[in-house]
Amino acid sequence: MDLGRQPMAMGRSLIMWTYERRLQYPVKITTPNPKMAQLIISQFGGPDGELAASMRYLSQRYSMPYKEVAGLLTDIGTEELAHMEIVSAIVYQLTKNLSLEQIKTGGFDAYYIDHTTGLWPQAAGGVPFNSCFFQSKGDAITDLHEDLAAEQKARTTYDNILRVVTDPEVADPIKFLREREVIHYQRFGEALTRVKERLDSKNFYAMNPELDKIMGKELQPQI
Repeated sequence: MDLGRQPMAMGRSLIMWTYERRLQYPVKITTPNPKMAQLIISQFGGPDGELAASMRYLSQRYSMPYKEVAGLLTDIGTEELAHMEIVSAIVYQLTKNLSLEQIKTGGFDAYYIDHTTGLWPQAAGGVPFNSCFFQSKGDAITDLHEDLAAEQKARTTYDNILRVVTDPEVADPIKFLREREVIHYQRFGEALTRVKERLDSKNFYAMNPELDKIMGKELQPQI
């Protein structure tokens, strides 16, 4: 996905959103498994899933005072949307063309009653997606620590999924997603180091560069 600049219109340059119509990583599942779909759907709408991740980073980027870190949040936030597509494709293919008998024996009947086989964001335990799953605090240090923890929690969830997956067609894209969580964790670690280097090393936990630079030192917390 990228931005493409279009010709001038009424004196303005129009910027269009360009979407590449293919998954970041291919998903080709031939054997339906509604029980497995109920577990993997957690990485769509669960507390450590891709929907929460994308909303977290794309929200945090606006108040991030450093352009290169805001750019990183944008890059990873949009990639998480691509990951949400991959997870959704996995769940869709695992539940495609199910018979009523498969729905019942696979324990998918409760979900089926509310959503048929449509994609709806929820955790593996059935808890619906909630914006309380993520935080946007408006503090560079705080937000980046949240991001680091979020990537590790997502990696742990993918590890848990891989322990119970037996179908290699399902495990293959899950392994790709897990790998990307590790890379994101590394990038956020580098960003946190850069942010700390710009702050007073003795005071960076008491200084909010997003707020204190505007309101003045008199409003900084006293420690």
